[in-house]
Amino acid sequence: MADGINLSRRGLLRGRLTTPKPGVQLPWSVSWDAFITDCTRCGDCLTACPEQILVKGDGGFPAVDFLRGECTFCADCVDACQAPVFRPTTQTPWEYVAHIEAGCLASAQVFCQRCQDSCEQQAIRFSPQLGRVPTPSIQTESCNGCGACVADCPVGSIRIGLVHGGEAT
Repeated sequence: MADGINLSRRGLLRGRLTTPKPGVQLPWSVSWDAFITDCTRCGDCLTACPEQILVKGDGGFPAVDFLRGECTFCADCVDACQAPVFRPTTQTPWEYVAHIEAGCLASAQVFCQRCQDSCEQQAIRFSPQLGRVPTPSIQTESCNGCGACVADCPVGSIRIGLVHGGEAT
């Protein structure tokens, strides 16, 4: 798949000539353009993932599915890959953090703190408010973007995305 051209019938029928960048790339992966140029789509990283959170995404490229669980940053996907699509594991795996969206139960005055309970990094904190249920916030300096909170949210109001200027986007 040179130059990101998606020749699959599905992509062609949808009018898509390139493989869209996933919301979250694999940990330690190179830029998306370099990734799709060199990835062979062999699936070795998918089978190597002990958490089984890697799935075949658009164009057959691996993608992270946090609804299946969290990333433990074990680097088994990196070790299993023969293609030059990963950076050294001595570097930060990625610049993703959790982001709480408007559908959070706390915004509807329903008490729920499952995301905080599932966060090993203790990056999700609930602030008490007079006359209201506690509201969550992400401590971006502590969040590693593992995604444990995503699958644990009963209403699916947490996503993982890049952090810009100290704020999750």
